[in-house]
Amino acid sequence: MQIKKYLFLALGLIGACTTQAQQKTRLNTGWEFLRSDLGGIWEAVRPVGKGAPEASPLWDTVTLPHCINANDCVDPDVNYYQGPAWYRTQLKISNPYANGRTILHFEGAGQKTDVYVYTTKVASHTGGYDEWTVDITDAVAAFKNNPAFKQQFKESIPVSIRTDNSRDLEMIPSSLSDFNVYGGIYRYLNLVYVPALSVERLKVTTDVSGTVAVEAAVYNKGGYDKATFKTVLKDPAGKILQESSFEADNLKGAVAVAAFKVKQPKLWSTTSPALYTVETSVTAGNDTYTQIEKTGFRSFEFQKQGPFFLNGQRLLLNGTHRHEDHAGVAAAMTEDLMRKEMILMKDMGVNFIRLGHYQQSRYILQLCDSLGIVVWEEIPWCRGGLGGKTYQEQAKRMLTNMIEQHHNHPSVIIWGLGNENDWPGDFPEFDKEKIRTFMKELNDLAHKLDPSRKTAIRRCDFCKDIVDVYSPSIWAGWYRGIYTEYKQTTEEEFKKVDRFLHVEWGGDSHAGRHSETPDKALQSIKTGGGTDERAGDASLYGGAARVSKDGDWSESYICNLMDWHLKEQETMPWLTGTAQWVFKDFSTPIRPDNPVPYMNQKGLVERDLTPKDAYYVFQSYWATKPMARIYGHSWQVRWGNEGEEKMVKVYSNCEEAELFVNGKSAGKKKRKSADFPAAGLRWNVVFNKGKNEVKVVAWKGKEIIEDKVSFEYQTEKWSKPAKMTLQQIANENGITTIEVKAFDSNNVYCADAANWVRFSLAGDGKLIDDLGTSSGSRFVQLYSGRAIIRIDTKNGKNVAAVKSDGMETVTLSLK
Repeated sequence: MQIKKYLFLALGLIGACTTQAQQKTRLNTGWEFLRSDLGGIWEAVRPVGKGAPEASPLWDTVTLPHCINANDCVDPDVNYYQGPAWYRTQLKISNPYANGRTILHFEGAGQKTDVYVYTTKVASHTGGYDEWTVDITDAVAAFKNNPAFKQQFKESIPVSIRTDNSRDLEMIPSSLSDFNVYGGIYRYLNLVYVPALSVERLKVTTDVSGTVAVEAAVYNKGGYDKATFKTVLKDPAGKILQESSFEADNLKGAVAVAAFKVKQPKLWSTTSPALYTVETSVTAGNDTYTQIEKTGFRSFEFQKQGPFFLNGQRLLLNGTHRHEDHAGVAAAMTEDLMRKEMILMKDMGVNFIRLGHYQQSRYILQLCDSLGIVVWEEIPWCRGGLGGKTYQEQAKRMLTNMIEQHHNHPSVIIWGLGNENDWPGDFPEFDKEKIRTFMKELNDLAHKLDPSRKTAIRRCDFCKDIVDVYSPSIWAGWYRGIYTEYKQTTEEEFKKVDRFLHVEWGGDSHAGRHSETPDKALQSIKTGGGTDERAGDASLYGGAARVSKDGDWSESYICNLMDWHLKEQETMPWLTGTAQWVFKDFSTPIRPDNPVPYMNQKGLVERDLTPKDAYYVFQSYWATKPMARIYGHSWQVRWGNEGEEKMVKVYSNCEEAELFVNGKSAGKKKRKSADFPAAGLRWNVVFNKGKNEVKVVAWKGKEIIEDKVSFEYQTEKWSKPAKMTLQQIANENGITTIEVKAFDSNNVYCADAANWVRFSLAGDGKLIDDLGTSSGSRFVQLYSGRAIIRIDTKNGKNVAAVKSDGMETVTLSLK
């Protein structure tokens, strides 16, 4: 599906005017950065050299978006940095409007931010995820009278920005949250010019009947008493449907500027996301400012004690989750990366997403609109309990900003008020009644700001009666119980609330790790005691047996768990839908002992968007485009006895498939969702000792899909790992890939070894590590007896080494 790029104006300060000039400039380049605090703002702007103090401390050159924790959040050896950081640049200001305003528009910066023009603080903001603006017009004008303007800065304007993600108990989100509280200017920062009168915010409200109401809140620094508003409504093809003109003589508060009625509107849906365009122009004096918004017509309903309906038809919400996090950049994702991620979701068949656990980039909401993905978006009131007045004011402010800034997106159906608010720890007091009282205040505020959407929370049973939609904790087969208990548990929880939606389920998998007996850990798991997550269940130590602690973390097991859940969901006609946790592996400070340290590995893709096998399990149930995928493309060595039958699974949405093993047909099979595992597309076959090739041919109508894998079949038995080998397996454009393998004392490959290994490098090059992926961490658990890492050799001499407790360190010279 082709993605349409729409201009979305969250705060209404970016538009098109009659003056021919660039009104919005992304300030991506020309920045210097310091990851520490300064003694004061003077240290950022004071002259250096030629008799002045030398430059100290040293600043680095960076581009925006930029996250101060791009690498250290997954460094296996240190805590990630939480503290002040500084950015500075010099801007050429050339506002084309007489009496116009110059604005800095932040799409997101974490977590507390101060903005300076020269030595003058012009604004402060608390909150790492909502958008905000700073009017620097007056400060710029004042600085132009300072001798330093011409003498030191050569008629440029020095702008310095201090961000701070220090731990703060009176701030959301809590540092107990299972994600990093990042710092930096990690979303886009824009320089914006507007006339003396512009639109601060445009609110578009639609109804499935075809009504359109347009309200404008103006930014009136010119003191105008009246203005002319002209509004144009365009259909999804860009054709003008209706126009209106309105003379306003009261520019205070929200001004109702247009009302339209569309006959038989094209409805926005997950399969046909029709988007209409609203263009509102405001003219005052000699300037005209135009703002463009996208909107859509749709209705939705969570039927009481029943399923979900979109536009009057039942829709099973096939969902996942997203954290704003990526390998090598952390929260500083570019629009290209965001687009790639969301297209991967849509290609998997996703029609619903919960944005966890904070307001996300404006561009993500645009993509959800244009791709047809229904949204639950929430504020970061996550874990820790309830703070005081400052804490609660921030939560209300962020809820208000989220709703006002993302109101016009037809994809949004739920405003989330919190996550795991039953999780104490930040304060001596944990008072459920006070939490309930505050939850009611948030719920009332959300409905006041937007009566058209629902409210929701996840996992706080003592507040489940307050919100419109509730999701309990159900982790069948991971934190508690076994995955075959999923349907029964879900039905029991469904009956406890009026509107149920199951978000967060699944489990961790270490990419590249596979197992011949993936469900073995289930033999020791107690059943009948619930499938929720409780205190301590996420720990890898102590407590009752649970798969999250005692399982093998293989892709093989997670594929079985996902497969079972998905086939069961097709047999639950009362189910609104679910959202698997989480689409992509992400960084977290509270999981240092995971196979990739400091990573939550519940993703269907790795942190660099490399799909795991579970991605194709979902695709086989949800995607419409024909696909077929043999399980285990990264499974290089399978094992067992000579002549033993082994299962080959094919995940496909095709009606029929035929498997070929070493060129010989193993027969055709028809897909049947209820036939677990792999919907009946599984074959028990005998492999040759040594090299094997397996191919599948699948049919969906007249379309034919093929897939193939090759691997070794090992019959030799091994004992515990005793030695390692290290070899170069690839070299391209100066990037070398090395691989470590584990063997026993008899030199037999240990095909299920999971030992910790640590890569190191001496020489001219650099390890490509701290990525949070199985192939991008210098300290990592083996996956099926092996691990790889890449090295930028810098075209020089290098010696790589791998060490592991109990085995001799091995080295490799790279030329």
